Amino acid sequence: MIKCSVFYEMLTDHNISFFTGVPDSLLKDFCSYVSDHAPDNRHIIAANEGGAVALAAGYYLATGQVGLVYMQNSGQGNSANPLTSLVDPDVYGIPVLLMIGWRGKPGIKDEPQHVKQGKITLQTLQTLDIPYHILPDYPEEVATCLDYLISRMYEHKCPAAFVVKKNSFDSYKLQKPEKDISLLSRECAIQKIVDSLSLTDIVISTTGMISRELYEYRDILGDNHSRDFLTIGSMGHASQIAMGIALAKQSRQVFCLDGDGATLMHLGAMAIIGTRKLNNFKHIILNNAAHDSVGGQPTAGKDVSFIKIALACGYKSTWLARTQEELKSLLLQLRASQGPSLLEIRVKRGARQDLGRPKTTPHKNKSAFMEFLS
Repeated sequence: MIKCSVFYEMLTDHNISFFTGVPDSLLKDFCSYVSDHAPDNRHIIAANEGGAVALAAGYYLATGQVGLVYMQNSGQGNSANPLTSLVDPDVYGIPVLLMIGWRGKPGIKDEPQHVKQGKITLQTLQTLDIPYHILPDYPEEVATCLDYLISRMYEHKCPAAFVVKKNSFDSYKLQKPEKDISLLSRECAIQKIVDSLSLTDIVISTTGMISRELYEYRDILGDNHSRDFLTIGSMGHASQIAMGIALAKQSRQVFCLDGDGATLMHLGAMAIIGTRKLNNFKHIILNNAAHDSVGGQPTAGKDVSFIKIALACGYKSTWLARTQEELKSLLLQLRASQGPSLLEIRVKRGARQDLGRPKTTPHKNKSAFMEFLS
């Protein structure tokens, strides 16, 4: 394992002192170290990975210094556009150092949404002509690889990458954690939402803890899981999946259970939802101002108003709940409203240590859900 402090010092010794990206569970220890030690204007948690590449490009244009962009390998798709049409040597030739968490690494058991991405992580870098090294386990080897990647970046004016395996970094806990924005737990909020649904209501839940807690509560109730589509990957796209369903099933209420990080990742989706005036579309954002599934790094959720954004995008009604009492009342209003409507629920960070994972495969979930829709 590499100590976070050692790797951070290696980077700063090479004049890499600007950090941006989207948190990943494999990188959470290093990202926490950066949060504690980098100046606020030198560490920006981006809305999505493509935006992070653009941020690093802007910093390079202003300073001539390379920035580090961290991401899970699932974010390679979001980053592909600026990597090929902005920083590539055939366009502007802007060096950027990528640090990519290798979820779904072949031979390592992982969740189904990571399997394909894990297989093509290195192939994707090769296709994009991005030189890379798998982060070694020893500081001396890391230093050698870093020297090589930096020389390639400056010589060819290109991006380069470290690919990071599980348990590559030594443990580090955030010393300056953000305060919770609510006392209400996300799990409790999800239970109240489920209790308010009818037997014909359709639910699409976003990736991460929200889908896991929804699945577990259905188990506790003995409910059929076919009423829920668990978006186990595709972060930020649950609302567009829900919109597609709402367009086709306008006689039934469609509830999208979203997260603050996921919503921010593709915020433009709200503008498209608002313009379609779908009466049956009900958008619920569970906002804890954190990327809870990948280490608890903060989002901009505590500083933005999703309800104001939704109104500006054309949603007909919006509400904000902070307590169980408010939630119970506002869920009734949400059900009775003409959509598109949005309910933002402020919740605290964290989940139970013994929280399970869905036992059904994505294919079984899809088949049962489609039968329920029919």
